[in-house]
Formats: sequence, C-alpha cells, structure tokens
Amino acid sequence: MAVVLRPRCPRAGEGAAVRSVTSLIVATVLALVLPGTSASAPPAPPNPSDEEIQSGRAESQSAAGRVGTLATHLAEAEGQLVNLNARVEVKMEDANKARVDLQRAQDDHAEALQIAESAAAESRAAADRIEDQRQRLDQFAAGSYRQGSALGSASAFVGADSPKEVLDRAEMLDAVSASQGEVLDGLHRARTHQANKDSVAREALQEAAAKRSAADDARATAEEAENAAVAAQSDQVAENARLESEKDRLNRELQQARSNVAGLEAQRGRYEDWLAAKEREEQAAAAAAAAAAEEQSSDSSGDSGSSSGSTGEVGAPAGDSVEVAVDRALSQLGVTYAWGGGNANGPTKGIRDGGVADSYGDYQKVGFDCSGLMIYAFAGVGVELAHYSGYQYDSGTKVPLSQMQRGDMLFWEDGGRTHHVAMYLGDGQMVEAPYSGSQVRVTSVRYSGIAPYAVRLL
Repeated sequence: MAVVLRPRCPRAGEGAAVRSVTSLIVATVLALVLPGTSASAPPAPPNPSDEEIQSGRAESQSAAGRVGTLATHLAEAEGQLVNLNARVEVKMEDANKARVDLQRAQDDHAEALQIAESAAAESRAAADRIEDQRQRLDQFAAGSYRQGSALGSASAFVGADSPKEVLDRAEMLDAVSASQGEVLDGLHRARTHQANKDSVAREALQEAAAKRSAADDARATAEEAENAAVAAQSDQVAENARLESEKDRLNRELQQARSNVAGLEAQRGRYEDWLAAKEREEQAAAAAAAAAAEEQSSDSSGDSGSSSGSTGEVGAPAGDSVEVAVDRALSQLGVTYAWGGGNANGPTKGIRDGGVADSYGDYQKVGFDCSGLMIYAFAGVGVELAHYSGYQYDSGTKVPLSQMQRGDMLFWEDGGRTHHVAMYLGDGQMVEAPYSGSQVRVTSVRYSGIAPYAVRLL
C-alpha cells in the first residue's frame, strides 16, 4: 500500500534545530559551488617584493638616462656632421670656382699665344718687304755708281742726246726717290708695328701666366681644404655610426629593463587581483552564511547589483593638410639619401656634385636629398617647392622658432647661406634626409647652426 507523507507544522522547540540544519546545508552548498573558497581557490601567483620592483624601476630609469645622454651626444655629433657637410659644400664651390678661373686663364694664355704668333708672322712679313726694298735700293745705287755719279747727281744727266731725254731721266730719278722714301717709311712703320705687337704679346703672355699661376694656387688650396673637410666628415660619419650602434645597444638594455619591470609589476598586479578576488569571495561566503542563519533567510532575495559602463569610442580626428604632408614625409623613412634626388612623385636618381656625393656614389642611387624630401611631402597638399633649400626658406611665412608647429620647415645656415632643411614633427623631433651615406630618418632637432625662423606653408 502507498504511504502518503503529509506536511506538518513543526512542533515547539523544533524551529531552532531546523534553522541550524538549513544553515549548515546552505553553507556546505556555498562552499562547494562558490569560487574562491578554500576548497576551490587557486594557488596564489608569485608576489615580487617591493625591493625587487623598486630595483627594476631604478635600472629602467638608469638605462633611460643613459639613452637620453647618448641621444644628446648623438644629436651634437650629427650637428657637427651637418656643419662639416656645409663647410665641405662651400669648399667644393671654392674648388669649382678655382677650376673655372684656371680654365679661363688657360684660354687667355692660348689667345695670347695666338696674338704673339700672329705678331711674329706680321713682323717676318714686314722684314721680308724691307729686305726686298733694300735690295732694290742697293741695285739702283750700284747702277748709279757704275755710271760714275751718285744717285740724283748732275752726272746722271750727262750723255743725254736731247732735252727730252734729260727730262725723262729727271722724272725717273724723282720716281725712284719717291719709291725709296715710301719703302723707308714702310720699313719704319713695320718696325714700329712689330715692336707694338711684340709688346702686346709679351704683356698678354705675362698676364695669362700670372692668372694661370694664381688659379693653380687657388685650386690647390681649395682642393686641400676640400680634402681636409671630406676627411673630417668621414671621421665624423664613423663616429656617428659608433654612437648609433651604442645607442641601439642601450635601447635594447632599456627595453629589457622595462620588460623586466613590466613583468614584475604584472606579477604584482596578478597577485593583487587574486588577493582582491579571494577577499570578495570570502566576504560573499560569510554574507551567504549569515543570511542563511537568519530566521527569514528563505523569504529574502539577494540583490545582484550589476554595473554597466559604456566607453565611448573616440575617433581619430580626420587628417588635415598638415598631417598629410607629415605622413608623406614619414612614409619615406629608411629611403636612401641621394644628392639631387626626389620630386613630387617620390625618390629619384641622384646627380653628380663633383665631390662628396660622388664619393658615396649618390648619382647611382635612388632616393632623396633634404629639399627633395620637402618637395615630395608638400606635393601631397598641392604645394610646389623649388629643389633648393635657399628658395624653400623664402617660400612661406617665417615664424620664430619659439612658435614652430608640427609640419613647419626648419633650416640650417653656414656663413649666411642656407644648406639644409627638415620638417618639424613636434616634441623636439624632426624628419629629414640628412647627408650622403645615410637614410631618411626621425631625429631630435639640432639647434647648432639653425636658422632663426621656421617656415610655415600650411
């Protein structure tokens, strides 16, 4: 037969026992179900000490300081290299001028030689004419002497058969005398002309020789100065390479130190998160046990608070014309430097400069020089620039360096002549195509030799 169990009300004295049993059951269930209790809690993660974290941070700061110090030295060294480049360019121009002067002196010398040869030929022709006239005069004098009288004497008329013959002889003597006079005058003029020609030729030769000597000396001096500047530049390039290598090494140390600190701090963070979660779980278990122990725990309902947060997505601002120009310049990082290279469409083959750039083979490379990079950057926003930093310095609005902004052009001068340009990025950084043998890069602004104004195009 079926047994029917009917519910009944507890008798007096049974309420406390029931609540006690209920509380025990609830506590047991919570201990089995809720995470974070001693039965289910994961082991504590590593917890680095404060000393370890502080030591890691100190090492990171020390490495950052070494990198910063070296970066300053590197910026100074690169400034010296840029100044050396400027002096090399000036010396190269001096050498080019000396070569032009030498060529002109050689041309003057060749012209003077031609004048001298022409004068000598004219002198020889005049001498030949004088000799011919002298021979004719000697023949006439000899004929007159054989007649027994001097030229033009009365004996020349003796033997004439008639007055007419006397007159004919007189006319002949007058003609001969006049011819001889002309010959003598021509001889004098020829000798004078010859002397003048010889004098002009000698002066021209002397002047040309002096110019050629001066040009030779100037060229030798300029080439010596250029060679010295190129040698100094080469040494500075080697020093820059050494500093760059040292900077890379220190940067690796810095990244390692920061990684170590980040690892220790992450361990501390995970430990603190575990500790906080454990405390929350213990508090939740204690609250649940307390609630179960209360007489009306079955009538109470736990409120589960929910917190919701929304994070608004911050969109990146739309790029304006300045950012377009900056992005175009930065897109060429690592592109080879090539003197004379670069246009509105990108890098192009370099050209010969007759000096430093040729020694690096820039005319065989495809890349940018400093002004070519600016042409490409600003072509993206429709601004046309000449391929010469001096003209670019006059292409926009000049603003004091204290007011320079992202996208402004910075210039460097030597002896009042502009020789380099770069684009300011902000925070003391700039992008540039620095010099032969290098690449387009981002570096700290060099203030040595910098022009007093930045140029703003946008």
